[in-house]
Amino acid sequence: MLPGYTNAYEEMKSLGIDDVYCLAVNDAFVMRQWGLRQGLEEDKTVGANGFAKIKLIPDGACQFTRGMGMSCVWAKNRGFGERSWRYSCVVNDMKVEKLFVEPG
Repeated sequence: MLPGYTNAYEEMKSLGIDDVYCLAVNDAFVMRQWGLRQGLEEDKTVGANGFAKIKLIPDGACQFTRGMGMSCVWAKNRGFGERSWRYSCVVNDMKVEKLFVEPG
């Protein structure tokens, strides 16, 4: 899923999108390693949010995910606990304008 956003990043920016974020129910350390393995370029500027283009946001306690109504627990116990359904959204001035939820 992330490579699609990486490939479309410049096009999204040209359409007036300020930033592209990817949030996952995980900790910051896992998110960084995942980003590196996805080939994202790190932004090592002091105060930067980790990567130059796509910004990865950890939601380790699942608080944002629950607030979005996207929390889920797999029906069979696989040891993962609470996770996030896959979705994307367009947020403008702190309001969700469009929500795209993966079917299934």
